[in-house]
Amino acid sequence: MFNKRIKIKALLENDATEYEATVMGWVRSFRNNQFIALNDGSANNNLQVVATLGHFDDALLKRITTGACIKATGNVIASLGKGQKVELQAASIEILGDSDAEKFPLQPKKHSLEFLREIAHLRFRTNTFGAIFRVRNSLAFAVHKFFNERGFVYMHTPIITGSDAEGAGEMFQVTTLPLDGTAPKNEDGSINFKEDFFGRSTNLTVSGQLEGELAAMAFSDIYTFGPTFRAENSNTTRHLAEFWMIEPEVAFNDLEDNMNLAEDFIKFIIAYAMEHNKEDLEFLAQRLSEEEKQKPQQERTEMGLVEKLEFVVNNNFERLTYTEAIEILRESSHNKKKKFTYLIDKWGVDLQSEHERYLVEKHFKKPVILTDYPKDIKSFYMRLNEDGKTVAAMDILAPGIGEIVGGSQREERYDKLVERMKEMHIPAEEMDWFLDTRRFGSCPHAGFGLGFERLVLFVTGMTNIRDVIPFPRFPKSAAF
Repeated sequence: MFNKRIKIKALLENDATEYEATVMGWVRSFRNNQFIALNDGSANNNLQVVATLGHFDDALLKRITTGACIKATGNVIASLGKGQKVELQAASIEILGDSDAEKFPLQPKKHSLEFLREIAHLRFRTNTFGAIFRVRNSLAFAVHKFFNERGFVYMHTPIITGSDAEGAGEMFQVTTLPLDGTAPKNEDGSINFKEDFFGRSTNLTVSGQLEGELAAMAFSDIYTFGPTFRAENSNTTRHLAEFWMIEPEVAFNDLEDNMNLAEDFIKFIIAYAMEHNKEDLEFLAQRLSEEEKQKPQQERTEMGLVEKLEFVVNNNFERLTYTEAIEILRESSHNKKKKFTYLIDKWGVDLQSEHERYLVEKHFKKPVILTDYPKDIKSFYMRLNEDGKTVAAMDILAPGIGEIVGGSQREERYDKLVERMKEMHIPAEEMDWFLDTRRFGSCPHAGFGLGFERLVLFVTGMTNIRDVIPFPRFPKSAAF
């Protein structure tokens, strides 16, 4: 059998010496024609493979270049060098894949994140992106672990859908009709989608929530975790056109239950990553610390990355209403000195990222849960409060990125829901299947959506959302 390798992480974690091992991986550097830094992606730390001088053919040594893939077998010995306990004294080295050292873009030096975005297919091989995507992997596993341990049913909701869950209209259309102007038309000149593949207009989903509500009316506790799409022309560090969403939907939960679930969930998955990705997070914390030193003193964050994560896990989130938040913002020196781009002058305005971050980073200095938003700035399915002006909505705001969770108690009352749909010009006939949940055994229920990439952004300390998804999709970019 060819693959009898030991992963480098396992080898480095074991203090044992004087045994034979086979390792395989990619060369990070080759010094003095003798010392190979080898990495196989299992950890950020490299294994030093020693090619004893005079033991290997010169032609072989010339092929051991940065980026090359090799197989090395030899004796694991105690290392005399700094930074590692053990190293591999190679008895045999086999080149599995050559790499042209002059053309390989990832030379052993520091590269900018902007440059690495241009070669996203190779950036996995760097320390930074190795750490990011191992953390992402742990967070994804922790999502399933959290819900599975609580008896939730994992529901796969459709990626192609005929409904717009958010009512925003910013969707990618799915069609097999020709785009050259020859698609069948109705009498009024509009496209006749009855001739399309699905016999109707369809889009890529913006949320699995509405379908999730259907499942919650049978299983009580469900969650979705899948890709969602927004055709927003947003070229920002916080937006993607394709991203992953986690959306639990729970029957018999009210707004407070929903807040408790979301807070417990965030704390659980962060704690899981801290336990299982200690070295990766320490590396990312060091990277962030060096980045912070380049900033003016007043722009630097007060906490290091690991300290920030521990603070979130160990402290209760601040909870307040939208009305209370507006008052804090309106009376803040930031607002009075006109430091906000969007000044807060009245109740009812939609909060911008700068307002959310002020509340979290300047005022409370901890994650914040805002509740009871004006109905006019929220979706049709949110439960109308007794005041008739606000809905039972909740957003969780996190340091550095603003909103990370959006959710609500859903409107379970048929008459109220139909009334809201009329107000917001949502055609009830197209949503008849959704209204059935309110006709047949309706009950109080609640749920939320958490943008997975924003969570990964928060946990890794990165500042651009394009750096925490393997192949980012954004306006004018769909490489790979």
